[in-house]
Amino acid sequence: MHLIELYKSVQGESSFAGLPCIFVRLAGCNLRCAWCDSEYTFSGGKPFTEDEIVSQIEALAPCRLVEFTGGEPMLQAKKLLPLMRRLLDSGYTLMIETSGERPLADVPPAVHKIVDVKCPGAGSAANSFRMENLAALTKNDEVKFVLSHRADYDFARAFILEHDLNAKAGGVLLSPAFNKSPSPLRTTDNATLDPRTLVEWMMADGIDARLSLQIHKFIWEPMKKGV
Repeated sequence: MHLIELYKSVQGESSFAGLPCIFVRLAGCNLRCAWCDSEYTFSGGKPFTEDEIVSQIEALAPCRLVEFTGGEPMLQAKKLLPLMRRLLDSGYTLMIETSGERPLADVPPAVHKIVDVKCPGAGSAANSFRMENLAALTKNDEVKFVLSHRADYDFARAFILEHDLNAKAGGVLLSPAFNKSPSPLRTTDNATLDPRTLVEWMMADGIDARLSLQIHKFIWEPMKKGV
């Protein structure tokens, strides 16, 4: 399995935000989102065996929350899925951050899937969500929309209602996109969509969703890696 980095920090997104978490960032991605903040994962990485990865995770005890992210971790599903089952058997709580472009039916139900449905503002990655993955959602899972502008919000709102996402998943996340070249300031000025504006839209519509800010970009400088 090819990894970019493995480290312990604070979970920055989802309903787990603020909790200590071990991040296993896998190499490779087949999408090219316009707002991507992880382009350094597109290639490279170093090979590790399953035993080597488990040893690194165990060395970061007592943390028991682990997130697999990327890139797109499901590109390495053949080796990732057995690793997930091993860690679950050892009592870890697992998350995976995925675009939903790859099949998710084989991900163990106990894994908390954070599935990113790409909006029009994602550019070439828009409309890449694999619709059959709706059937793979459980109440452990959350569906995320990264929003750059009003058109993205309208798309997300329509998708949430049309597919009754809150009945299928444990929650829906609306996350403002960040500038690809942000200033070092830890402020919302780096967001392409002002969170206040997004909240106003949410309140006006009464939409059943959670505002999700990437809090690690407010704790550290937005471009800092390994945090």
